[in-house]
Amino acid sequence: MTFDLAIIGAGPAGLSMVRALADSGLRIALVEQQSAAALADPPFDGREIALSLRTLRTLRESGVFDHIPADQVFPLEHAIVLNGEDKHPMRVSPLHGKTALGALVPNQQIRRAVWAAVQGLQGLTLFDRNRVGGIHTSADGVEIELQPVTDGAAAPGEVELAPVSIRARLLIAADSRFSDTRRKMGIGADAHDFGKTMLVCRMRHEQPHHHTAWEWFGIGQTLALLPLSEHLSSVVLTLPPHEMQALLELPDADFERDIARRYQGRLGEMKRAGPRHSYPLIGVYAQRFVGPRFALIGDAAVGMHPVTAHGFNFGLHGVDLLSREILAAARAGTDIAAPERLRRFEAAHRRATRPLYLATQAIATLYTDDRGPARLVRRLVLDASSRMVPLRLAIATALSEDGLSLRGLLPALPGLR
Repeated sequence: MTFDLAIIGAGPAGLSMVRALADSGLRIALVEQQSAAALADPPFDGREIALSLRTLRTLRESGVFDHIPADQVFPLEHAIVLNGEDKHPMRVSPLHGKTALGALVPNQQIRRAVWAAVQGLQGLTLFDRNRVGGIHTSADGVEIELQPVTDGAAAPGEVELAPVSIRARLLIAADSRFSDTRRKMGIGADAHDFGKTMLVCRMRHEQPHHHTAWEWFGIGQTLALLPLSEHLSSVVLTLPPHEMQALLELPDADFERDIARRYQGRLGEMKRAGPRHSYPLIGVYAQRFVGPRFALIGDAAVGMHPVTAHGFNFGLHGVDLLSREILAAARAGTDIAAPERLRRFEAAHRRATRPLYLATQAIATLYTDDRGPARLVRRLVLDASSRMVPLRLAIATALSEDGLSLRGLLPALPGLR
């Protein structure tokens, strides 16, 4: 079987690439280990995704936003950053003429929406319940050996899959920050294990949040609050793994009291409104985004720490850049995997993502260091940010758009340019 493109991974990035290439006439193979039924109805995983204004525009233009229920889109109007017991947080408000910094949408709803948006597209062939076995590249294409997933994924009555080989002119990996396809193509990644575990859990609370997100760097912990409906939020807590395990094992009543205590009672009494989920905090940046007839998108290219809330936004940015190159080549009747086009995509995506990736690592390191000097630097940075209007506006731009403005804010970071 021969295709123009093979996309590995039917998560939000992979499916967004399919949608971006709709009506192009290109034949696309989409390979995914999960079943089609699981893709159509993903489980709630506790994660709320912050969508920038730019991402919201992209989702509307592609038709994906039409598949997200209106009551699952929560406006993000303001943000505050607190440092320990400091009584003067940094406040970030929307840019002039804007009413919000962006919006929060459950990851489950995004996954369901992008899946719905690609249904019925001509030229798309789904190879679900398959994983990549081997990859062989040549001057004119890539051959991918697919192996069926046989670990109980098949539902009763479904036909057992057999190994199959497919061929494509371009291979795109969108199979997570721990991408097996990336490794098979011989591309390494710089990974940073922050040594922390993140808890996410929806909580109901007495006091309103006024659609304001919190980032609270305390001593021994980092707290965030993602505002949903007025008395419902997603609490995000980062702790060392051994402390997190003890918290996860608490009975509900003790857990609720502990969370309210950590937020210093600012939201009043808090009650659990969803299951507890935990994730290790690991950042990943691929050493290269492209190879011969190969490209990386989504977390396979850049897996962000969540502190700056740009993971999915950068995923869509990569999809936009690469799909533009592919579509331009298809319209011109030239090679969609031409080296110069892939290099142009890589250069543009690195310029957009590398500065914020490095800044995020620096921020996460500084703000989880509880030593006296680090706490003093944090206070000075936040105080300066609060007093300097241009800096605060630049941070608002970074939050609400795509982070590119941070390149001018942090020139001292090594490798930023």
